Amino acid sequence: MIIGERLRQIREQKNFSQGDIERKTGLLRCYISRVENGHTVPAVETLQKFAYALEVPMYQLFYDSDRPPELSDLTKRESDDSLMWGSSGREARLLAKFRRVFSRLKEDDLGFLLFVAQKMQGRKIPSK
Repeated sequence: MIIGERLRQIREQKNFSQGDIERKTGLLRCYISRVENGHTVPAVETLQKFAYALEVPMYQLFYDSDRPPELSDLTKRESDDSLMWGSSGREARLLAKFRRVFSRLKEDDLGFLLFVAQKMQGRKIPSK
């Protein structure tokens, strides 16, 4: 499903206008329209604003259910690609710990953590 279609579907189910979303998010109505019509793909931060304005948890923007999807246990998963980080052993256990900790974070804290991670990713690593 295209994210714009899902955003429009949720907005219409809640009887919100694009103007309501504009007031709650600070995003321009023309931008909201472009997202809903598939002309623009919003950033994660923008999706967080949409979720807040639509009064739904962020997972519902991607998953059509009242409950979050079941997550598989990565420590028991068989993987063909043994080079992928977090696919087995110690790394999979660490990844499972991260998932548990992140699932307990408040939405604002998780957003801040994602922002910091994105900034760190954009930094150039100095060569030795």
